[in-house]
Amino acid sequence: MNDTNPADLLSEVLVAENPTDGLWGLVDSGWAETYLPELPALRLEQDPIHRHKDVLSHTISVTSQSPARLRVRLAALFHDVGKPRTRSYEHGGVTFRHHEAVGSRMTRKRMPKLGFDEELTREVARLVFLSGRFKGYADGWSDSAVRRYARDGGPLLGDLNDLVRSDCTSRNPRRVAALHEALNDLEKRIANLAREEARKAERPEIDGGAVIAHLGIEPGPEVGRALRFLLELKRTEGALGEQAVLERLDVWWADNQP
Repeated sequence: MNDTNPADLLSEVLVAENPTDGLWGLVDSGWAETYLPELPALRLEQDPIHRHKDVLSHTISVTSQSPARLRVRLAALFHDVGKPRTRSYEHGGVTFRHHEAVGSRMTRKRMPKLGFDEELTREVARLVFLSGRFKGYADGWSDSAVRRYARDGGPLLGDLNDLVRSDCTSRNPRRVAALHEALNDLEKRIANLAREEARKAERPEIDGGAVIAHLGIEPGPEVGRALRFLLELKRTEGALGEQAVLERLDVWWADNQP
């Protein structure tokens, strides 16, 4: 294989419709040992969740079934690279505690050496860091936990969810379906909470002081009622301009004053 530009070669393999053969080719040819040694190092690491596969096989499967976008596939390729350094037998079985954080640091070091730019490196490392965050969702998340997940994902949230959805190589269709159903539920909750927060942040085109001054009334419940009317007016008809809003307020006040 042409090894003059590792980033270009790896990218070409990763964005293929099915990168499985290409990735195994990089490993079996010795290319990965030279340029991406973290990948063949996974061959000996047994994953306690996917016991029928070593972590290398799992990683290539996850990468191949993830969306064919370079950022997501790079994150899939690196998402378990921290496992060899975090393997432990101290807790009643093999564990890989904090392997996402370790893998994120390893990603930050390896990608520039391959020739990837700083921005893509930072984004992929962030996805690797967050890749295990969803695992506790089935135990029940509060709305604040859902908001925190969405906030931490930020502009990478869609890629993060695609990575999570791909990180299930079980041959048990029920297990796969359960993960996808849980992730779909999380995405719906994120969307609903975002809509709620957007509505709470909405403001009518004029404030309470302008209502008081225009209608010549004292502060009190009627001001609140007027502001609720004006907010609903904005939601249904959009921004009308101050003059049109005041005219509509006059009509509403004539029909609704006590």
